[in-house]
Amino acid sequence: MLAVFDKSVGKAPDALQSPHTKGVSSVKDGCLNDHFASVHPGAVTINLGSAGLLSYSLDGQNPLLTRLFAVVDDIFCLFQGHIENVPLLKQQYGLNKTANEVIIVIEAYRSLRDRGPYPADQVVRDLSGKFAFILYDCSAKIAFVAADADGSVPFYWGSDSEGNLVLSDDVDAVKKGCGKSFAPFPKGCFFTTSGGLRSYEHPFNELKPVPRVDSSGQVCGSNFKVDSESKKESSMPRVGSAANWSSQY
Repeated sequence: MLAVFDKSVGKAPDALQSPHTKGVSSVKDGCLNDHFASVHPGAVTINLGSAGLLSYSLDGQNPLLTRLFAVVDDIFCLFQGHIENVPLLKQQYGLNKTANEVIIVIEAYRSLRDRGPYPADQVVRDLSGKFAFILYDCSAKIAFVAADADGSVPFYWGSDSEGNLVLSDDVDAVKKGCGKSFAPFPKGCFFTTSGGLRSYEHPFNELKPVPRVDSSGQVCGSNFKVDSESKKESSMPRVGSAANWSSQY
């Protein structure tokens, strides 16, 4: 799976930027998508207009980490892995018996966006299993991305030369679009358009970047770690608010 988000939708953290990265925009020229399609025959690409693109392929998938794709009411979601507590989540979100993991993620996001019964960190924390997902809401122009606490699914993110965000389970695709400005997506974290990167395991702690250095001594992105000494106040409104909560996560 591959996602390229314009920086207006997915502004890559400055710490992902390496001074040694040179290149062109992954959004504008389409070279990264062409590369992904050439490596993964049969890949299907969804053009998100000025927001970027999503690309999906079943080529070479791990049978234990299923790839799924779904669209519901202009919400697009790419999912890889599996969720262990599917029956409980179906009941929680009022879904029918045929709903799978990717539908659960979409419904969890819709519940968060429209009703906000739980904080965003709890919504992701409730997903028990091995997973990574990329969701884009066309109507609200919001990206929502997360990975499990153990980093069980290979998942990477990076920043191209213009600060646009690239995400993929294919590390070579991320390198192609971002050069040295990439890193594994942080374990136990989620990223949103309005809230940036946050830990759902430690929602009240800040995340600090730790520069990654390659074998030649050059900085190539950063790993993000929970800062156990820093705390931040929750800005979530009270449960029961009728407002759209999309700006709160």
